[in-house]
Amino acid sequence: QVKVWNTSSSFCFVTFTEHTSGVTAVTFTSNGYVILSASLDGTVRAFDLHRYRNFRTFTSPRPSQFSCLAVDSSGEIVSAGSQDSFEIFIWSMQSGRLLDVLSGHEGPISCLSFNPVKCVLASASWDKTVKLWDMLDSWRTKETLIMNSDVLVVAFRPDGQELAVAALNGQITFWDHENAAQTGSIEGRHDLQMGRKELDKITAKQAAKGKSFTTLCYSADGQSILAGGLSKFVCIYNVKEQILMKKFEISCNFSLDAMEVCDHSSQVFSFPLPAPKTLVLVDHERLVNHFSTSLLGDMSYRHFKPEIRVTCLRFSPTGRSWAATTTEGLLIYSLDSGLIFDPFDLDVDVTPSNIRKTLHQKEYTMAIIMAFKLNEKKLIQEVIEAVPSNEVDVVCSSLPDLYVEKVLEFLASAFEISSHLEFYLIWAHKLLMLHGQKLKTR
Repeated sequence: QVKVWNTSSSFCFVTFTEHTSGVTAVTFTSNGYVILSASLDGTVRAFDLHRYRNFRTFTSPRPSQFSCLAVDSSGEIVSAGSQDSFEIFIWSMQSGRLLDVLSGHEGPISCLSFNPVKCVLASASWDKTVKLWDMLDSWRTKETLIMNSDVLVVAFRPDGQELAVAALNGQITFWDHENAAQTGSIEGRHDLQMGRKELDKITAKQAAKGKSFTTLCYSADGQSILAGGLSKFVCIYNVKEQILMKKFEISCNFSLDAMEVCDHSSQVFSFPLPAPKTLVLVDHERLVNHFSTSLLGDMSYRHFKPEIRVTCLRFSPTGRSWAATTTEGLLIYSLDSGLIFDPFDLDVDVTPSNIRKTLHQKEYTMAIIMAFKLNEKKLIQEVIEAVPSNEVDVVCSSLPDLYVEKVLEFLASAFEISSHLEFYLIWAHKLLMLHGQKLKTR
């Protein structure tokens, strides 16, 4: 299935079910009105977001399992890579006709990426190469970049001047693709901090040697790059300085596999013996073999534990938010506080006495938030009218976006019944001046 979500409401508003096997890649066209998806069923499908229908289906001459997908900046050229025939298929979006089949790789195609400025397609493969194909020169190989390990993902910088490549050895390299010259590299394996899986016979440190980044995405300005893979962490690097800027932990759910870092090769129990200052370490696996499961462990413990991983990362066009598809689901991180869900549920601290106490301490913003959580109109009016007129500007600037609309709604109703018209006009003016642009985009 292909699901399309509204990022403001967090609801899925359409689901496409035409694929008959697993979907391996999805992408938007540049105009945002068409979604393309590649699948192991041997088809690439184009979906119209106006009429919510599958209006184009692309297939190969011979049945192939498609592992990756890319569309050029004009939205007219569609490409998909095969994981069984090691070929790249090129179609026309307008006619649906197969234009060319590109061969030359000796391993499964792991990733495709079009240069956003020039007519160049980059293809990554498990054969340790990245090939650059020239669209204007009959799709001939323009350059072949040799890597030290299997290549998992490639991504062009938004200005098209730089190519980022992530390989199986955990390294991210940056290339000037015009001159086939490497301009920098990031050793990211240690930043992944892969946890030890439940059935692993080796330590997390040893297991990390086989871990790598499987998805990359440049920020809108090209100064930063997001990287994620077989780990519970998403890393954001500064491209110029090649340093880690921030690391996001996407989950704290320990019912998933590879969440915990253990130094010992197996889980260990410890218990004191009657003799003083004596401690015995018992191997968990041998213990389970010798004792009944009724004596050890929780019977509700899940037998199958999905492994935590990040499968895809994408920045928004504005660069102020990014999305990640993970074992936990679809996650969105944003700099805009308006996207944060803050339920108006009560807790033991939200009481009229505490609200008045907060107001007495001149913590006006917190008092307003607490009053709206309690949602008693007389108390809301009491709190707002207690704010000095010279403090309104400061309170409005510190008010979370989630409560701006609620304050405006209250002001609109208060204009009809209140005698403090000038005071409420000051509130409305300050709120609209500070938050009007954000309210307009909703």
